[in-house]
Amino acid sequence: MLSNLLIKNYVLIENLEIQPSESLNIITGETGAGKSIILGALGLLLGNRADTKILFHQNEKCIIEGEFKIENPEIRPIFEQEDLDFDPNCTIRREISPNGKTRAFINDTPVNLPTLKNIANRLVDIHSQHDTLLLETNEFQLKIVDIYAQNQQIYQAYLLVYRQFLTAEREYEKLKKEIADYLQEFDYNHYLLDELLKANLDSLDQDDLEEQLSMLENVENIKVQINAVLYQLTQSEYSAEESLRQAKNTLNSITSFSKTYESLGERLGSVFIEIRDIISELESEEEGLYFDGEKFQYVQNQLDALYKLQKKHNVESLAELRKIQADLQIKVEKVSNSDMELEELRLKKEKIYSELLLEAQKLTDSRQQTIPIIEQELDRLLRFVGIPEPQLCLQLTAVKPELSGADQVKFLFSANRGIAPQELKNVASGGEFARLMLCIKRILAGKTALPTIIFDEIDTGISGEIAIKVGKLLHEMSKEHQLLIISHLPQTASINGASHYFVYKDNSTGRTISRVKKLSKDERVSEIAQMIGGHNPSNTAMKSAKELLEMY
Repeated sequence: MLSNLLIKNYVLIENLEIQPSESLNIITGETGAGKSIILGALGLLLGNRADTKILFHQNEKCIIEGEFKIENPEIRPIFEQEDLDFDPNCTIRREISPNGKTRAFINDTPVNLPTLKNIANRLVDIHSQHDTLLLETNEFQLKIVDIYAQNQQIYQAYLLVYRQFLTAEREYEKLKKEIADYLQEFDYNHYLLDELLKANLDSLDQDDLEEQLSMLENVENIKVQINAVLYQLTQSEYSAEESLRQAKNTLNSITSFSKTYESLGERLGSVFIEIRDIISELESEEEGLYFDGEKFQYVQNQLDALYKLQKKHNVESLAELRKIQADLQIKVEKVSNSDMELEELRLKKEKIYSELLLEAQKLTDSRQQTIPIIEQELDRLLRFVGIPEPQLCLQLTAVKPELSGADQVKFLFSANRGIAPQELKNVASGGEFARLMLCIKRILAGKTALPTIIFDEIDTGISGEIAIKVGKLLHEMSKEHQLLIISHLPQTASINGASHYFVYKDNSTGRTISRVKKLSKDERVSEIAQMIGGHNPSNTAMKSAKELLEMY
């Protein structure tokens, strides 16, 4: 339950703090005084979006802070799932800075908005007129049935298989599309692959081929240059070979005088041997050099074919061509093996779909068993709140399995004799809508772990005796849950035992400020009398207010 609410720098509220009672809290005040502003602040605490337009002082941050006493043990695992330390005295805080940045904290630990929502929405339920619109949607109507039926475990089992089915279906459709795309290009891809395979790319070495071609194109020049080198080494007047021989012989004549000369002589001998080896290899190379026209043509054809393929595929290397060949191989093989692979995925998808139908049926069975109980309970409550002959039918129809199951539900309703039940939007007035929603909240209250429920004008469109009955129903709910009720009706404001907060505008300074005051017993009588008879209530209005307060 909400034990303390602090609002700073929010819209018309400069600084407000209240400590709601554990049971029933009534909030009244003139239109525009700030009742809905408090509701908006609580919405921020539950994770609603915000911007800097809400700041009372534009250069200061807004702070909304709620302190909660958590008594339900079912909520603790949610903290563990969100990796938060659990404390039965939980503080939730939201801050909006002047620069537009927002921060959220749970027990002083920074959290993101999804985490804030996951925790806060398990502590507080806000009913507003927007919820009345939600009542017309299939999703919300199914949620009502599932909450009452306690279908959480059944639904989670269904949801697990549903997600598996979606994954299998995506895999099947993805492969099916890929195969369709590949089939459109199969002939061309097959032609390109054959062309690359015939080129025998794996056996080619582009650098070696280019070297061979360059050698063959320049064989005569190379031969001339080798001969020139051989001449300089062996045949010229001062040939390297003869000069080294003489140098070696001369140095050998003095090796007996010093080990240094001996060492140098050995090294010179090694150089002479190396020169002789070079001469021998050059002579061998020169003898083997000749223009091989057949080889030239073969190498040139290989390179021409390679260059043509590279140009065709817009690449510059043999490695890139090999990569293209591998990709084409996959595409061609995909089509060749597609029937078997696609059939395997189809069978997998159908198997999971069969499991999904079984889980969906469990959900449907639970819903079908629960619907008559809901209809009976709502019929009783609707009669209690002044609809004497309600006709309510929850119509469940089968649909293709989707996120919510394989069912759709329609709430068909009529508040008048002789008029067949129809969809809510066609037959329910504002007051009837509000009372139906209150009755739904009443039957769901005992099925959920929500300790705090906030009603924003749940008594819209009603008055007189019916308003008193609605007040009695709210009073009964407050025995099990903490209620905060924003109301304009004196009958609702008079519920016995309630903490009564009055919201008003303070114009004593240069700027209007919304303030909240907890009313004493006498002040409560005066406020209810003003709700009945205006700002200057008559003695009759004061008497009526006292009678209302004694009625519950």
